[in-house]
Amino acid sequence: MSQNGCIKCGSTNADKKEVAMTGTGLSKMFDVQNNQFIVVYCTDCGYSEFYNKKSSTGSNIFDLFFG
Repeated sequence: MSQNGCIKCGSTNADKKEVAMTGTGLSKMFDVQNNQFIVVYCTDCGYSEFYNKKSSTGSNIFDLFFG
């Protein structure tokens, strides 16, 4: 079965943004945000998926989100 759109609401409206987060241990203690992700989210219901920026390519992220 092929599914297109958001897995929660079926919408095909999505956007993406980049975020950085701290890790654990010393990076958390010194607020070093060395973990970078691309967040793809449904603009209708807010469902979000995080993708590691270092292992993802920009054009393929929407393909992963929409199945």
